[in-house]
Amino acid sequence: MADDSFDSVATAIRTRRAVRAFRSDPVPRETVTALLDLAAQAPSGSNMQPWRAYAVAGKARARLCEAVVAAYLAGEKGEPAARYYPEEFFEPYRTRRRRVGLGLYALVGIPKGDAARMQAQHARNFRFFDAPVGLIFTIDRRLATGSWLDYGGFLQTLMIAARARGLDTCPQAAFAPFDAVIRRHLPLGPDEAVVCGMALGYADPQAPENRLVPEREPAAGFATLLGF
Repeated sequence: MADDSFDSVATAIRTRRAVRAFRSDPVPRETVTALLDLAAQAPSGSNMQPWRAYAVAGKARARLCEAVVAAYLAGEKGEPAARYYPEEFFEPYRTRRRRVGLGLYALVGIPKGDAARMQAQHARNFRFFDAPVGLIFTIDRRLATGSWLDYGGFLQTLMIAARARGLDTCPQAAFAPFDAVIRRHLPLGPDEAVVCGMALGYADPQAPENRLVPEREPAAGFATLLGF
C-alpha cells in the first residue's frame, strides 16, 4: 500500500506541466473548493497560512480577463509587490529560461523576432489560456520573505492535488504587475498584493504548446549528499 501511495504521488508530480491550452469543459465549484482545502494543508511558519485565493469562472472570469488583456496591450503594467526575476539573467538560469522560451515559440510556430505574435502569445496568459477557471492569489504586503516561501509550498500542493484529480494548471507570475486592474474586479483589501494567477482546467491534448516538456536537472547536478 505504501508503495502504491508513493507511486500515485510521484505520478502526479511527474505529470504536472505548465499547460498553455485548455479545453472548455467546466470545473465544478465544489471541485475547486476541495482542491483549495487540500492545498491549505501545506506547511507554513507558525501555521500563519499567508495565502488568499480568488477563483473566477463564467462572466466574472471574462470581465477580469478582458480588463487585464486591455491593460497589457496598452502598456499599463505596474510594479509587482515582489520582483520575480533578477534584473539581469546569468548562467545557468539564462540558458534554461531561453531554452523554454524558444521551445514554446517553436511549437506554436512563432519565429524569432516576431514581436507581434510573441505579444499575442503572452496576452493569452491573461485569458488563463482559455481555462474555465482562473485563480488569483494574494498575500498581505506586510508579511515578510518567509511567508512568500510558504506560499510556494501552497501553490505546489494545489497543482499536485489538481493533477491527482485529473486536472491541469499553469502558474502565472504574469498577473502580478496588474494589481491595480485586478483589484477593480476582485474584492481585494488595501493590504493585499497579487502574488500570481493560475489557470485550472483540462489540458487540450491537440494543442502543440502542450507538448513542451522542459528538462529537469537531476539531483546529481544540484545536491551534495554527505555521510551516506
